[in-house]
Amino acid sequence: MEKRTVSTDRAPAAIGPYSQAVAAGGFLFISGQIPLDPASGEVVDGGFPSQAQRVLDNFLAVVQAAGLKPEHVVRTTVYLTDLSRFQEFNALYAERFGSSLPARAVVQVSALPRGVEIEMDGIAVIPAES
Repeated sequence: MEKRTVSTDRAPAAIGPYSQAVAAGGFLFISGQIPLDPASGEVVDGGFPSQAQRVLDNFLAVVQAAGLKPEHVVRTTVYLTDLSRFQEFNALYAERFGSSLPARAVVQVSALPRGVEIEMDGIAVIPAES
């Protein structure tokens, strides 16, 4: 099986020993994206709404770097430190994915890297070339 890494400067560089994404077996596996500004590497200001927007921006930047679109995303997992933010995140998520909603799990966790409130990872399908 052939695999390749995918990276972009439109999403933050990995903060550990991992790739932003790996394409293998017809799928793109997107690592957890947290709300870091790609230019500064710092957590964005503005609380949860800004963090959620930045996570979605980072996630979709990696998807696009692989030559894919949001409709190619088939599965996401969202990690929240406060599940009471679920509905707030849902609205932002629905805006970004439109009518092609991937399968998804949302879980509450006790802590996330860099003290952020949200992280999201996922899987996209890579269409067969015609």
